[in-house]
Amino acid sequence: MQKSIKKYFALFALPTILAFLIAFIIPFILGIYLSLTEFTTVNDAKWVGFSNYVKAFSNQEFLNALWFTVKFTVVSVITINVFAFLLGLLLTRGKKGTNLFRTIFFMPNLIGGIVLGYIWQLIINGVLIHFDLTLTSSATYGFWGLVILMNWQLIGYMMIIYIAGIQNVPKDLMEAAQIDGANRFRILRSVTLPMVMPSITICLFLSLSNSFKLFDQNLALTAGAPAKQTSMLALDIYNTFYGKTGWEGVGQAKAVVFFVLVALIALVQLVITRRKEVEN
Repeated sequence: MQKSIKKYFALFALPTILAFLIAFIIPFILGIYLSLTEFTTVNDAKWVGFSNYVKAFSNQEFLNALWFTVKFTVVSVITINVFAFLLGLLLTRGKKGTNLFRTIFFMPNLIGGIVLGYIWQLIINGVLIHFDLTLTSSATYGFWGLVILMNWQLIGYMMIIYIAGIQNVPKDLMEAAQIDGANRFRILRSVTLPMVMPSITICLFLSLSNSFKLFDQNLALTAGAPAKQTSMLALDIYNTFYGKTGWEGVGQAKAVVFFVLVALIALVQLVITRRKEVEN
């Protein structure tokens, strides 16, 4: 059986490999090349070397977007995972209506980002208007508006993953800890958390990558206002590429930096958290 699989592996894997090359590898290589050129279309690209990267890191808007995105990601990842884990604990205690609450908490994840952004813009501005303020009155309001939106959208999704992990914790371990006199906090710290580390790894990766890549919610909620102080990296790249004539190469350079940054951070997170996983 194994010999047959090895014999025909190339044949069956070829369509997937071709699709991966066409849809990812070739565009990625072309994107790196274009980031080193000045262009308006692919056919008129002129080599300029690393000058686009110099312009990108000399651009104050890009640096502001980078710092804003880092702050937003740190706050969002912490709050999303803390609240999702607590909800997961609460909804695995066998209370009545558990399945209904799981469904309700998960539903915000099904709403599109643009729609979600406009919904929360109306809600938050409806509250702030009583104080003669709006989301775009200050970057602080925009920042916390984005955090609230991101939490509302992702907490239910992460909660489902945590619930699966918590339900997979062997009951004999819990019972043994109780017999040894461990209280609930001790069981949570010494039994539940180590056993749920695979779920924590997944949730941290998803919330981290989604926070960094946030675009449509940012566009709908604040569009970078006031004065592009709430622009995140994806929105800044979009505005650079499509909003500034002759800056297409710089926008592409920003996109490459963006990809490398997210990939490195996600990889480091995966390595660190996977080391803490234990066998179930």
